[in-house]
Amino acid sequence: MFEGGLLMRRWLRALVVALACATAVSAQPRSGNWGQTRAAYDGRFTFVRLRWRSGTSARSGVSGVNSNNFWLHEFPGAERNFMAILKDVTLIDAKSDGSLILTLDDPQLFKYPVAVMWEPGFWRMTDEEAERFRAYLLKGGFVIFHDFELEQWDNLEAQMRRVLPDARWIELDETDRVFDSFFHMKTIYFPHPPQHHLYGFRTKYFGLFEDNDRTKRLMAIANHNTNLAEYWEWLGRGVFPVDSSNEAFKLGVNYMMYGLTH
Repeated sequence: MFEGGLLMRRWLRALVVALACATAVSAQPRSGNWGQTRAAYDGRFTFVRLRWRSGTSARSGVSGVNSNNFWLHEFPGAERNFMAILKDVTLIDAKSDGSLILTLDDPQLFKYPVAVMWEPGFWRMTDEEAERFRAYLLKGGFVIFHDFELEQWDNLEAQMRRVLPDARWIELDETDRVFDSFFHMKTIYFPHPPQHHLYGFRTKYFGLFEDNDRTKRLMAIANHNTNLAEYWEWLGRGVFPVDSSNEAFKLGVNYMMYGLTH
């Protein structure tokens, strides 16, 4: 596998300058073609963010917080920065000028092999969405869950039981293929900085495999006690250490490459 550590570090530093002028745009709720709900399929690899229509009403320890838009966190800076990296360091024909936001029951979802869901600890879905999501995963789709922690795991587990009743989450480690599909990573356990609310949390990775067999295709991966997209969104702003950002982008590239090749 391609290590790419030094190359990646140099490229990240160069990208900081290239993206600096776009910081203000990233803060907008909608930016150009980022976050479209419909777009003509052109064969390019497109970043798909999953939208859920309803969720639980509060964060743990924070009462009265409406969760219906938690799936929108880090938009669109995370996907914009990440797709620029993906296009530049791989041969993937990545769409770096826009993305999609789709619901679980949107027929368009079946055109795209990889999808990402934010805040699954608060996610709720209808029976129809569960049925369509099941079909997507069984037909070869790959989903990445992230941005949730602690007891929020219970909700993800309950919702996915509705999607794949017989599937069981299996804890992953560095030896699993998804972590070595393009970059060979130094570590998959990169820390959050001291000022971050997840500082000191131990990241854990769990997967759902076909037939509950970790030698078969991985259909879903859950990044628990971490927020991968924050590393992408805050590139070059001094919030996260360069080494952690480096590994976070490499991890994301590995996920996308795995989803495209399995």
